[in-house]
Amino acid sequence: MNDTLYTKKELFMRTIEQYKVIELSFTSEKTYSTGFEMELFVEFKCGKISKKIRGFWDGDNNWKVRFSPEILGQWVVSTTAVTCVTASQKNTCVTAKDGSRLSLVTAYQKLGNNAQHGSVKCVEYAGDNPIYKHGPLKLSENKTHLVHNDGTPFFWLADTAWNGVMRSDEENWQKYLDKRVEQRFTAIQYVSSHWRGNALDLAGEPSCTEKAPIAINPDFFKRLDRKVAMINEAGLIATPVAIWTFLDTDLGCVLSEEDCIKLAKYIVARYDAYQVIWLLGGDGDYQKTGIDKWKHIGRAAFEYSHNRIATLHTCGVTWPNEFYRDENWYSFMGYQSGHSDSENDIKWLTVGPPATEWKKQPTLPVINLEPNYEGAHGYAHNTFYTDYHVRRAAYWSLLVSPTAGVTYGHDAIWNWNFETGPSEGHGNWGDGKIAPWYTGLETEGLNSMKIMRDIFDTLDWTTLTPAQELLNEQPGDSNPTSFVAVAKNRDNIIMYSPCGGTVSIKCNGQFKIINPKTGKTVGIQDCSNSITFPNPDQDWIGIFN
Repeated sequence: MNDTLYTKKELFMRTIEQYKVIELSFTSEKTYSTGFEMELFVEFKCGKISKKIRGFWDGDNNWKVRFSPEILGQWVVSTTAVTCVTASQKNTCVTAKDGSRLSLVTAYQKLGNNAQHGSVKCVEYAGDNPIYKHGPLKLSENKTHLVHNDGTPFFWLADTAWNGVMRSDEENWQKYLDKRVEQRFTAIQYVSSHWRGNALDLAGEPSCTEKAPIAINPDFFKRLDRKVAMINEAGLIATPVAIWTFLDTDLGCVLSEEDCIKLAKYIVARYDAYQVIWLLGGDGDYQKTGIDKWKHIGRAAFEYSHNRIATLHTCGVTWPNEFYRDENWYSFMGYQSGHSDSENDIKWLTVGPPATEWKKQPTLPVINLEPNYEGAHGYAHNTFYTDYHVRRAAYWSLLVSPTAGVTYGHDAIWNWNFETGPSEGHGNWGDGKIAPWYTGLETEGLNSMKIMRDIFDTLDWTTLTPAQELLNEQPGDSNPTSFVAVAKNRDNIIMYSPCGGTVSIKCNGQFKIINPKTGKTVGIQDCSNSITFPNPDQDWIGIFN
């Protein structure tokens, strides 16, 4: 049973810069224990714009709502959309406690009529943080990549710091973020609830109970809060996985669909006001765990939110995107080419779904959310992945579909071990000797990612589309590891060859030959239907201007 609730008068005025986060706190007369005995909604109105935002339980009798205004001006915080539902159908409502805190009190009290209990004044952002300066992310007009609210292109270069937010202390987290900003990263992927191997947080606690009825552990999320905010403060987009769902012991498999919905709604309510891109599920084989299940979770989780970009993080070499591309909450086609070094899995990336499905309608960006981890080993042949393998997977990913971005990963960073030891929940991964997290701060692979960004910034990468038809012959047809990726726009052709030698191409003109390991131009070559790259043991970039 839902009631429309009111308060007598305006109680507070708060000021916040555009796109930043304001938090309003509430207290309830009753103390709760699970976080799901009732739901809190608050409506924010500015002129004709109205947003109904879900609040969240923060332990005991404490409730909060976080809001990020996109429109300059006065936002009225109205109780008319504050609906609190208890299991017993006895409602509670909102009234004033003091000038900055609001109190949830017992049901059926209606204090006044159509009155307000506060307002938020949104003023223009005055700093130089790019995510506030340019605004939230959305799809580009042609829906091939992401842009900020003001149209500024967003090149996705993310790092998989899966355990970082849960495990790091604030001092080390800041060191990590500072380094990734220096290396030109734009987003940080992390897990926001306990996951594989029952990985717990820094205090050794889980995010929630796993048996019905599900109960939130608010202290777990309180420890995450500051580190999530620090991602945005560093000028990076936070990219949380709400619910990991690969192993039978992961929450996405352990919890019922109903409890997955509850947990996802809670996590989205808590962090959606930040500048985030949501990975609703993590490492999921969604055809196995239930296509419709994740449709239902997505629809419920994002119903009362800030309309952020969202997708699913898939398990390796699977492509469930065709089932979700029509979902309103689903923004781009994320995939994982993963860590196998088999020929079939290499071909899956270079000529499989990532290279073909982008052509289907409706058009959506295509982004590899987890290629080869630097420092890891291949599944099939135990290949040790170096900076070369990282570059190869990244350039293939960027060029076999319209360029939108790619994710990097390092075996030490995602585990976030404090000392050499096993990879939690991953058996004998890395022979149980994963190096400490800080060994993944500066590597040759990371330098290659920075150089890659620099190279693409010299092009109009937002208009690059695959152009394999320019090749007279594809070396990858006989040897998948030799696949040459080609993309073009109106002014440029960019070619990535994983090894030297002659490439036959339908093009006449001058190609600049670049060493992607160093970023240095090694020569200008006149092309007459073929290009000869130097050293056959090295990968190369050719750019036609």
